[in-house]
Amino acid sequence: MDTKLFNRLMESAAQAGEIVRGERAPSREFHVDAAQVRAVRNATGLSQKQFAMLIEVNVGTLRNWEQGLRTPTGPARALLKALKAKPEEVIKALQAA
Repeated sequence: MDTKLFNRLMESAAQAGEIVRGERAPSREFHVDAAQVRAVRNATGLSQKQFAMLIEVNVGTLRNWEQGLRTPTGPARALLKALKAKPEEVIKALQAA
């Protein structure tokens, strides 16, 4: 591995640790509120049941997100972010998998 690339990777890992510990503010954040989850789903034209099946979550989980009772985290949040940016491409990729 290239030394310069490795050093950048290590610096990023150290910064991530600082963010997790609350010692540094993240440079970018993606917040998902209930309206955004609903808007992302509506943009796909899918029902709650269809959308939940597409992203492989329980329909009750999706309803909780849309009602603001719960907030998507981790991979679900990343998937919603991708769907918001490029819905057609992401749906095509998910359906092909």
